[in-house]
Amino acid sequence: MNLRKFYMKSSRFTDSQIITILKQAEGGSPVAELCREHSFSSATFYKWRAKFGGMDASMMARLKELEDENRRLKKMYAEERLKAEIVREALEKKW
Repeated sequence: MNLRKFYMKSSRFTDSQIITILKQAEGGSPVAELCREHSFSSATFYKWRAKFGGMDASMMARLKELEDENRRLKKMYAEERLKAEIVREALEKKW
């Protein structure tokens, strides 16, 4: 089950839309105007710029792949730690 659906609100904007909006800002469009035009807050814009600023579509796709892989590896690590903890407790009870 994908817990992200329950805990993280997904963006209304696709990666390519975010890149386009950031490029418009780099081109000289005022941030307030872009926010009003696309109906998002200036805080969202600056969050996007901090995370995706200077990226192109291929770099953003690679970032998503790495984030997914990192999430998967963290889950695997947590499962292995849990198994090790169960084995350790079983051995302590045995002795």
